This record gives sequence, C-alpha cells and structure tokens, in this order.
Amino acid sequence: AVVTSCARWPLMIDPQLQGVKWIKQRCGEDLSCIQLTQDKWLQKVLMAVETGRALLIEAVGQEIDAILEPLLSRATVRRGRNQLIIKIGGEEKDFDPKFQLYLQSKLANPHYRPEIAAQCTIINFIVTPSGLEDQILAMVVNVEKPELEQSKQVLVRKQNEFKVTLAQLEDDLLAQLAQADPATILDNVALIKGLEVTKETATEINKQVAEALKTEEEINRSREEYRPVAAEGSMLFFLIIQLWIIEHMYQYSLDSFVTFLGKAIEKAKQSDDIKERSANLISMIRMTIFRWVNRGLFERHKLTFCALLTFSLLQLGKLEEEYSFAYYNFLLRGPTRTDVENPLSDWLPNQAWFGVQKLIELEGFEMFAQNMEKDAAPRFKEWFNELAPEEAKLPLDWKRLDNHPLQKMLVIRVLRPDRMTITMASWIRSVLPNGRDYIDCDGSSSFFEVLTSSYEDSSAVTPIFFILSPGADPVQEVEKLGKRLVQLQINVNYHNVAMGQGQDVVAMAKLEMGHKEGHWVMLQNIHLMPRWCGTLEKKLDNYAVEGSHPGLRLFLSADPSPGIPIGILERSLKLTNEPPQGLTANLRRAFAFFNKEEFDERDAKVKAIVFGLCHFHAVMLERKKFGPLGYNMMYPFSLGDLRDSASVLYNYLENAQSV
Repeated sequence: AVVTSCARWPLMIDPQLQGVKWIKQRCGEDLSCIQLTQDKWLQKVLMAVETGRALLIEAVGQEIDAILEPLLSRATVRRGRNQLIIKIGGEEKDFDPKFQLYLQSKLANPHYRPEIAAQCTIINFIVTPSGLEDQILAMVVNVEKPELEQSKQVLVRKQNEFKVTLAQLEDDLLAQLAQADPATILDNVALIKGLEVTKETATEINKQVAEALKTEEEINRSREEYRPVAAEGSMLFFLIIQLWIIEHMYQYSLDSFVTFLGKAIEKAKQSDDIKERSANLISMIRMTIFRWVNRGLFERHKLTFCALLTFSLLQLGKLEEEYSFAYYNFLLRGPTRTDVENPLSDWLPNQAWFGVQKLIELEGFEMFAQNMEKDAAPRFKEWFNELAPEEAKLPLDWKRLDNHPLQKMLVIRVLRPDRMTITMASWIRSVLPNGRDYIDCDGSSSFFEVLTSSYEDSSAVTPIFFILSPGADPVQEVEKLGKRLVQLQINVNYHNVAMGQGQDVVAMAKLEMGHKEGHWVMLQNIHLMPRWCGTLEKKLDNYAVEGSHPGLRLFLSADPSPGIPIGILERSLKLTNEPPQGLTANLRRAFAFFNKEEFDERDAKVKAIVFGLCHFHAVMLERKKFGPLGYNMMYPFSLGDLRDSASVLYNYLENAQSV
C-alpha cells in the first residue's frame, strides 16, 4: 500500500531484490526496467514519461544522476487546460499523469542526501529474520506437503476476499443511508430490503470466516512441525550476509541461498517420521550452506565462520553445552585489568596476569588468581609451559574444566592465547554435530575435485568466481575440467582473456559469442578494470533476462577488491585456492593433487618418493606461518611448485637406469 499509494516516488532499499520481484509481478509487461549504467537510459525514461508507463530504475547508488532532479521533484508546468510539461535534460516533454516511477537500491545501508529523502518515500524492503523464516517454511512445506501449502494459499486468498466484500457492503450501506430522505426513511422499501440483504450476507461471511479460522489453525498446526527447519535456514542466511564485514568479496544473495536450500532439501534423507525428517533436513541444509560458503573463504577466515556458526547454534540452545553471554563476551573481547602488580613475573607475562584479574570476575572463577599465586604456583607454571596445554589437565580442582571445554577455553584465552585457534577448532569438533566435517571441510579434496563439484552447481547465469591469493592460478584446472567435460579447444569453444588496457572490447566480444553459442569464457584479473565491471554486471543481467545458451560457462578471477560490483559477487559461486591450515591438512591436500589412477600405476619406490615430496611440500607451507623465523623471504609455495617438482622427479626417474 505504501509503494502504490505514496505521494512521492518510492525508493526501495532492497538488497535481496524482493521488492523488485514484487513490482515486476504486479506491473507485468507495462513496466519498463532500466539501470543508470546502461546505454541510452535517458531515452527510455523520456519515453515512459510521455507514454504514461511505469518505470523501474534498478540498482541506484547513493547519488542519483542530477538530470533526473526535475522528475524526482515532479517539477511539472501546466499549459492550457490539461497539458503538463516537464523539462528533463534541457528538453521540454509532455508529462502523462499516469506515469509511475519506482527506484530500487541494492545497498543495505545507503546514505542519501536530504534532498533525495525529501523527494522520495524511502521504503525498507530488507527481509527480517521472522519474515524469511515464514518464506522458508512455505518453501519447505511446499516440497514436503504441497497440498497443505496450496490449501494455505487458497485460504489466505479467501480471507482477503471476505474482507473486501465486507468493506464493499459497508460502503454500499452508508451510500444508501446518505441518499435516503430522512422524512420517508421508514417507508423506503428498497433501503429496508438492502439492509436485510447486507445483514444476511455479512452473517454468512462471518460464518465462513469462523470456519476458515478453524481450518487455518489445523493447517498451521501441521506446518509448524517444519518450523525448526525454517528457523535454521533463516539463522544461516543472516549469518552469511554479515561476512562482508570481514571481506568485501563475501557477498551472498537471497536467490543463491534459496537455490542451495532447495538442493539440500532434495538431498536430505527421506523418512516417514516428521521429526526424523526435520532433523535430516536441518543437518543437510546446514552442511550444504556451510560448504557453499566455506569454499569461497580465505583460510584465515574459515575458522571464524565455523565459530560464528557454532556460537549461533549455542545461543539458540541447539547444542548440548549451555550458552553464557558473559563467557562469550569474555572470549570475544579478552578484557584486562592493568592496575595490579604481577606476583608471578618470573614466568608469567604481565598481559596474562592482567587477563586473570578480569577472569576472576566471572562466575565460577573467583579463586583462580589465588590458586595460581599461592596454592599451586609451580604446578600452574608446569601447565603453562606445556607444548599443548589444551590437552593437559589444569592443577587442583580446575581439572574439572576438562568436562566444560568452553570454560577451559577462557583460561587458555588468558594464559596461552597462542593456542586459541587449535583449542577453538578442537572445541568445535566436539560440540558441533559432525563437527569434524565442518572443520576439515574439503580438506582431503584437491582443488580440481572442488572445482568439479562446484561446476555441477553452476549454470549459464551463475559464474564461477576465483578469489585469487599469492601463487594461485586456476586456469590450468579450468582447462583440465573443460577437456574432460566438453572437449575444450582454445579459441574454438573456450576463450581466455587476461584483462587489461583495451581488453574490455575483446572480453565483451568473446562473452557475446559464448552467450549465443554456449562456449566457456575465462576473464582473468577483472579487478584491474573496476569501472568496466559495472558494464559486465549489466551485461550479465541482460543475459539472465534474454536467456543464454545452456552451455555457456563464465569463469572470473580477481584479487580481493572493493571495486568488484556486489551484483557480480552475489550471483557467483566463489572459490579460493589457498593451502589449508595445519601440517596434516596440507599433506592430505597435496596428496589429493595427484591423480589416483596414475599414482596406483607407479612403482612402490616412486610412490614412497612422491609421498616424501608431499610431506616436504606440507612442511614448507606450514613453515611460512613463522614469518622471518621460517624464511628470510616470503615465497608463496603453491601446488604449481609441487606439480613441477613431481614432473622433474618423474623425468629423472625415467632417465635413470635404476631407482
């Protein structure tokens, strides 16, 4: 009602594109859609103004082109009796009173000038957790029990019709009373009959409304059995859309989320028992969404995402351990108190003691400082010097914290913060259902296997976006995948363009060819041309509307850059190719790099040497984290180095007479 009835033009804050979908569905073919980045957009605006059509301007930024100022302020002039004139771009044009303007912004928190706020009615279309939960519930029930959801929709439609009918009856009755002559109102037979008909109709409608309410209660009772699944989905979405705070490249759209949600529902194990089915759905949705997001995160952020998921579930009471805001806040902030002297300065750093002084303010830790200082200082020193203190028991009665790993993590946060990442990962493995699958997600898969799996989720309108890191080069894996799937041939059905000055024209030509003929297109380093990326985004929007050849696959690569448009990032499957954290994970990833069939055919001695090479590679990668202590210069050891080393090894062994 606000959008259709407001006196000023509506400006929708709509990052999830829900408002745009509603407007397009409501207006249908009478709606013209433009973006201010496309060619000849002003001509389309003028045509809509003159012909009285509805116009939707999508993806406006924080600044709106000044040429639209007269249109936003409705600066029309009347000529003659009925003619309205408006001056846009220096030209006077007829203004049709039927003209409607809608503006939409994808920005989640834009800051507009006061003039724009005065000229437009700003409407927040951002989805809320409860609203999204209801949408996901409808989606799940529509898959699980379609007849139930259809009954719900029919019922809602009927109730709206009842309300409209009652309102019309009231209006008709008031109109008849207003027109009746007060002197002869009691003798007005038509009016009396009209009143009787209105009363009977209203009584009948009220009966139907009462029956509909009973039916609605029964339907809602059945739908509510899937409410935990919807709550899980809503929580996950609002978790992942906050990741952009960590890194601009982590952008996810509601459409993409719903797509993977649907795939998870299809893959979940079937069961006749609704509670068991709901548990299966929750488990599959959580893992599917986690894997989709995790593959596009840098290694340094993966544990953060996993911890956010775990604490969100803990806060909702879905894990066995009890949630405490005080503990969570302490773990997050690590507060200290510096107005006390450190009595254990011979072995305990001052910062650790300052942290202990804040720790004792928490419930259950009141005696910790006294025990450390007076009761068992040597034993605490011994625990402090352990290589892996998270695995050792604390002295005195504090050994009970082994049964409360979250509380033990607070002690490690204070005394041995260098072990926090390992402790956090260990805690997640134990407290999160199937926690190992989350911490070690894709850990034993090669990048080629991850790419192959992601390719199955891609489409002609869903590009694969490689977020680059030092030493990463996904081109060879893409070409290897293409040769296996579509008999890839360079410049025949595969086009590789390295972006740079003058390459935008070439890239667009190759993309147009791929759009029409179903080729694979690889555009490398698009961050070098941030202004052109806006043109690319609009071109992809056009392809989505027109419908591309189903064989089209677009691969993009870029360094992290704020110049990459949000629209491109949201529609893409994002992948990173960094070495994982930890010696074991690196060893497994390096070993998975080699083709299993080819490796099995090798001689046993060659297998042993390759394994040693993988181990050496893992050691090199792990040594990097020590910075200058590891190497004098930072060298980005990558799988390319491992591949080249293996090639040299094979050549040497083939040329040698004996091994």
